[in-house]
Amino acid sequence: MVLREIRADDADRMQAALRAMSDESRYTRFMSALRELPPKMLDRATHPVAGREFQLVAVVGEGAQQAIVGGARYAAAAGSRDCEFALAIVDSWQGQGLARQLLETLMNIARERGFERMEGYILPSNAPMLGLARRLGFASVANPEDPGVETVRCELSRKTNS
Repeated sequence: MVLREIRADDADRMQAALRAMSDESRYTRFMSALRELPPKMLDRATHPVAGREFQLVAVVGEGAQQAIVGGARYAAAAGSRDCEFALAIVDSWQGQGLARQLLETLMNIARERGFERMEGYILPSNAPMLGLARRLGFASVANPEDPGVETVRCELSRKTNS
């Protein structure tokens, strides 16, 4: 398994990874019943805006057999020092430490690129992700706009608890 930056030619691999996820896993990532990415979302995922977005993927296999088994991304508004993360792991790769590896790597890249804070929105039912976020230094913050979603935030100036 290799972690690397997303490439424009990863579109089919992204859709295959999404289709390989259970309905529950897709719902915890997208908070909707999405079965595959609409063309606009797929284009944005495979063409992150330089300086504001970054998409990291975990791949297995070689050449044409290469498959995406997980991904993490951050996105920020223009000029902001805060970024928002999202993470997804194909079901067969869950519980193996890949989410931690992806999120720690993403946090380090965001820190190196000058971001000061990272936050994410996690469903309260997603206990494994909430636990991982806490272990990596994220704290829960109030979200009056949507009490059905837990907001977690981390100051990137601190190193993660490895």
